[in-house]
Amino acid sequence: MEKVLIVIGDATEMLDTMYPYYRLQEAGFQPVVIAPEKRIYQLVLHEIKPGWTITKEWEGYTLDCDVPFSKVKEEDYAGIFFSGGRAPEYIRYDEDLVRITQHFFDTNKPIASVCHGVEIPAYADRVRGRRMATVAKCQFDLEVCGGIFVDEPCVIDGNLVSGRTYRDNGFYIGPWIQQLEAARDSKS
Repeated sequence: MEKVLIVIGDATEMLDTMYPYYRLQEAGFQPVVIAPEKRIYQLVLHEIKPGWTITKEWEGYTLDCDVPFSKVKEEDYAGIFFSGGRAPEYIRYDEDLVRITQHFFDTNKPIASVCHGVEIPAYADRVRGRRMATVAKCQFDLEVCGGIFVDEPCVIDGNLVSGRTYRDNGFYIGPWIQQLEAARDSKS
């Protein structure tokens, strides 16, 4: 069974993470959760509530890290998923995560990103010239790093598939999994 990385940290958005986690299993892939260190991470639910101008956040489920960033051998994985929430803002500076991220872009393996997940490949200097969807408040992060913001539920730019928020899960996860399946089938 081919393995696919899911990048998280504390305050990763729960629906951004759990939906692709289980969809990968359904498609015959093994999701492997990676984070700064091997421990349990707190996922959150977040959205802008009526009358609020900023995001409100609640604790969700927890999720175990399978492999810390420093131990990831990226060549062993078929693809990668950058989840959203507040975590990307904090974990994007990790040198091992930058190395991992650059590998997937440089080797053209299937990549998916949602919401604040864009902050990781942006920091790793891999969004330049790439079309991506992201949550509107991360448009600046994408564009200042040379990316092109597209306000659609699914944006496909080569091996990169992206959505804006968890509300787009049903639009962009399927095409990303199709890319993973096509890559797997081409090896058979």
